[in-house]
Amino acid sequence: MTSFGVLGPLLVTDPEGRPVRLRGERQRSLLAMLLTHPGSAVPVDQLVEALWPDVPPPKSYASNLHTYVSRLRERLAVPIEHGAGGYRLAAGPAESDLVRFETEVAEGRRATRAGDPVAAAAHLRTALAQWRGPALADVHVPLLAPIAARLDAERLTVFEDRAEAELAADVPGELVAELESFLLANPLRERAAALLMRALQRAGRQADALALYGRTRAALRDELGVDPGAELRRAHAAVLRGEETHPAQATAVWPICQLPPDLADFAGREDEVNVVAASITGASGAVPVTVLSGEPGAGKSTLAVRVAHRVRSEFPDGQLFVQLSGSSKPRDPADVLADLLRALGVTGPAISDDPHARAAAYRGRLTDRRVLVVLDDAASVEQVLPLLPGTPGCAVLVTGRRRLSALDGAHRVPLGPLSDADAVALLARIVGTARVDGERGAAARISAACGNLPLALRIAGTRLAIRPDLRLATLADRLDDERNRLDELAVSDRQVRTSIALSFHALSPLARAGVRALALCGDISAPAWAIAVLIDDPGADGAVEELIEASLLAPIGTDPTGEPRYRLHDLVRVFAREQEGPSPGIRTLVHAAVGLAEAAGQQLPWTVPLPRWPADPPDQSLARDTVARLVDDPHAWFATEQANLVTVVGSIFRIGWHREAVLLLERLTGYLWLHGQYADLRACHESLRQLAQRAGLSRVAAWAEANLAVIVHARGEHEEAERRYRACTRELTELGERRSAAWVTANLARCLIGLGRPGESLEVADEALALLDGEPDQAALQHVERIRTEAFNRLGRLGDSVRVTRRTLAAARLSGDPAAIALALSDLAWSLALAGELEAAREPAEESVALLRQLPTRSALARCLRTLGAINAGLGRREAAVAAYTEAHDLARSLNERPRELSCARAIAASLVGEGKAHQAIPLLRSGLAEFRSMGSVASTVISLRVLAAAYEAVGESARAEEALAEADRLGDPRDASAATLAGLLLELTRDAGRALTGSPHAPGITPGQRP
Repeated sequence: MTSFGVLGPLLVTDPEGRPVRLRGERQRSLLAMLLTHPGSAVPVDQLVEALWPDVPPPKSYASNLHTYVSRLRERLAVPIEHGAGGYRLAAGPAESDLVRFETEVAEGRRATRAGDPVAAAAHLRTALAQWRGPALADVHVPLLAPIAARLDAERLTVFEDRAEAELAADVPGELVAELESFLLANPLRERAAALLMRALQRAGRQADALALYGRTRAALRDELGVDPGAELRRAHAAVLRGEETHPAQATAVWPICQLPPDLADFAGREDEVNVVAASITGASGAVPVTVLSGEPGAGKSTLAVRVAHRVRSEFPDGQLFVQLSGSSKPRDPADVLADLLRALGVTGPAISDDPHARAAAYRGRLTDRRVLVVLDDAASVEQVLPLLPGTPGCAVLVTGRRRLSALDGAHRVPLGPLSDADAVALLARIVGTARVDGERGAAARISAACGNLPLALRIAGTRLAIRPDLRLATLADRLDDERNRLDELAVSDRQVRTSIALSFHALSPLARAGVRALALCGDISAPAWAIAVLIDDPGADGAVEELIEASLLAPIGTDPTGEPRYRLHDLVRVFAREQEGPSPGIRTLVHAAVGLAEAAGQQLPWTVPLPRWPADPPDQSLARDTVARLVDDPHAWFATEQANLVTVVGSIFRIGWHREAVLLLERLTGYLWLHGQYADLRACHESLRQLAQRAGLSRVAAWAEANLAVIVHARGEHEEAERRYRACTRELTELGERRSAAWVTANLARCLIGLGRPGESLEVADEALALLDGEPDQAALQHVERIRTEAFNRLGRLGDSVRVTRRTLAAARLSGDPAAIALALSDLAWSLALAGELEAAREPAEESVALLRQLPTRSALARCLRTLGAINAGLGRREAAVAAYTEAHDLARSLNERPRELSCARAIAASLVGEGKAHQAIPLLRSGLAEFRSMGSVASTVISLRVLAAAYEAVGESARAEEALAEADRLGDPRDASAATLAGLLLELTRDAGRALTGSPHAPGITPGQRP
């Protein structure tokens, strides 16, 4: 093993103990720089300054530095690491005399604080034995001069520490001779003189002690012009009185700093650091106490240390740091006070056995001082109270998993997980920026699996750092599996599971049961009523408070229904799922959720083009007034619980509660369809379809597939929708589900119209009516009639269209359903418009829009606005037409109804042509045309071609205009009155509006860069 020495001339010895000669001063300078920063990365700019101290560095300094490092690695076989912070040489006590010296000094001073002077003297003597002369005596690097001076000064202090420890232990030896020799070399060291006076007095040489005092006082006056300090004067007075001076009677040496080192790879938390720093420095008239609380692994201690280092200048008398071990074995405050008093200069018999006297002495030591006290990992208020200073000027920063709510007057700062960006930044600082940048997606997955908790991130980062060959994606894949996640988040003796377990097992049985039950519900934000149902005990409120106090359950605000909400952290949830124990409240909670969804859904119109699932909800466990309060606004309730419901549907199906899962999704579907939440709809039904197929539940799988087909259709994927509709119809018919098959068949008929096959659509609509034979489903009959009307329009059978729409409107008015009435009015308005009765069509169109504005059916409102816009365009009411189309466009975009959004954008582009802005309209029209073609929507393609031709004509591109018209004639169905009429109405918007080529540069309702 190669070893190094800097405590004297620079020395390198090989594993056999033979000196190793280094070639060149720059290699020696580089090695000295690395050795004097043990365990730390030395920045490149400092290394460059050390290697070229008197001349400008060469342009190739980076390459040269790399060469010198490589040569050192090869010559000495030592691990010199290169990271973002610079170069680092990892050497332990066995390899480095400096590390060995610092380690033994730390152990010696720890023994001193513990009241063991014998051990302290042994450690300090070992530390001093590492020295061979002045530090770095043969290395001449200006940058190292202050470091060498500091080490030499530390050597003198350690010698005095060792002498004092040997005096306290009454160790036999040549202490007097050693101190006399030391003072000959350092005649102005007052502490050494005081120690030698005590040693001489103890040896019965009072006269020599007094003579020493006289010589030292004269030297101080001659050399420095000052009188002896308090310590030396006390030693003199004790000799005159014939008394021995004890260290316990000495005043503490100020300032004192016990802070652990700040972490170089600290990331994020800037806001929290500022808040905590302000809270402990901004108070006046009292001792500010700040409690930094948070869940296991949130990085409370690390943040406290960073803050303490930042505000050191505000507390010039020192910083005390006490580890209270509250999460494992809480320390007795009396023992803590003894340690603090020793640190403040009180030792031996001067420390009382009475805890109250110790607290009083501690407060007395801090009187009128400016000291920051950091109490790390506190367990309780009772543990903290005796450790609080008594006078202003001091401040206290407490960390702990518990919030210490009973600590009066404290400022509380709860610490949650890191932000996504800060979590990835911390990972990058540990692993290396290059690796993280190369796999950003995997880094984000690792951070998410760690719940953005610093402890988990540090463990994951450490695993990656020690395995440079391990891809981030590989670790991310392992962490994605919750069953093994906590096993993966362990390295050496650091384990996330152990950290959480300390808090979990300290809970009451009722609180532990609550955590387990809540964890089994998945990743949800739980309202207060849900937690009460889960715990199902009169002490539920107390258990919730206990969990919040322990930082295991986080309050996240009050929802729109007035309920407080809470969330378990991801890793706490994963841990709790591993614990055994009954959780009977989960089934009750599911029944309550289904009942609430049913109560909320009954207040909303059913607009899904499919029948309701024929089943009654389970018994409701919640009180009737609670249900009424929660779903008073059904939209607010669904919006609040949407994420939870989406999460739990699949979970409860997997554990065998099939009926509840289907009922919950069916109620949720009504709300999601109403608001155009197609992504969640698709995800839920796709998951349920797969689960039902694996479980052999064909009826449920077919129902989910029917919903998926409707979603695909709504997004304009007509050909895929046709395929799904046909397969689903066959499946439902074979299962004997004729009513559902009729709805799906009717939807297929509408899809065929979009594909330009209205004749076939009528035939399929008749098949739907045949399936409904004997089924008293008025909503289904009206649905089929609306589709037949649309087909009649496409076929030019306008008389049939008006007749059917009037009959449909009459039936809707009899039903009293305002949504059905509005849709029937819109259908009648369009039939009248196709018949050329535009003025007659305007009234039902406006009435339909007015009705729907009072309802939450935004999709239907967008449809009817589009109809009203077309009628106003034909009547020459340009501004009203554009306003209607713009509102419909914005609604469709918010609902992700792409076909309707495109058709409205087409109308807006037509109006731009009329305003003399055809150059702006053409790219919008061409983009929309391409999408209609990809959807297979023939009629929409034909209409878009005719409007585009008008735009080309407006800019003088007649050839392109003729080409577009020729294609429209080739694709169009001459019987399609609907397409022909709509094209004619839109062309009215392209007529010259008498406006200049000025005005808004963008189409109304369409943002720049957005596809129409």
